[in-house]
Amino acid sequence: MADPIKVLLVDDHQVVRRGLRTFLEVQDDIEVVGDASDGAEGVARAQELTPDVILMDIKMPGMDGIEALRRLRELDHPARVLIVTSFTEQRTVVPALRAGAAGYVYKDVDPDALAGAIRSVHAGHVLLQPEVAGALLSQEESNPGQGRGGSLTEREREVLGLIADGRSNREIARALVLSEKTVKTHVSNILMKLDLADRTQAALWAVRNGVDG
Repeated sequence: MADPIKVLLVDDHQVVRRGLRTFLEVQDDIEVVGDASDGAEGVARAQELTPDVILMDIKMPGMDGIEALRRLRELDHPARVLIVTSFTEQRTVVPALRAGAAGYVYKDVDPDALAGAIRSVHAGHVLLQPEVAGALLSQEESNPGQGRGGSLTEREREVLGLIADGRSNREIARALVLSEKTVKTHVSNILMKLDLADRTQAALWAVRNGVDG
């Protein structure tokens, strides 16, 4: 039998954390390894407990969920983050996804559907409720890239093209005769300039905008 999916709960409401824990602990393939009451504590607990999936609220005192997502990305933490929130506005949806969230569901989600969502993001899928996907698509269609590619240097475009080819940092470094550290810096600059969450989004952007290796 496969190891259970390790889950960390991050929400500022104790009753929500308790309810989620009570339900998830009866799932044979899911193990709640800890919880946290805000984003900063969540990041610290993630480093300590190495969960597979983090259930994260957006609106929390101190460090909110979006900032916690950005911090986890900076730390290259491998956990998949599933946003579980009562906020439905587009202005919270899109920033969370761009900050690296793997999925976005509402707190009134059916319990069995939530367990399914955890399994889905753990398997590598991106999970969005239909109206959330619509909000993201709407913003992308109304603002298709903003011409952001023009801010990339020639070297960054070369790196981006190789990312689109599926190359790792090591392979890019070898191809361009650079150090891996330099390549990592270029990748970080590309993601920042294009306002993208990860290498997958960067590869998609490159394909859509005709950047290839």
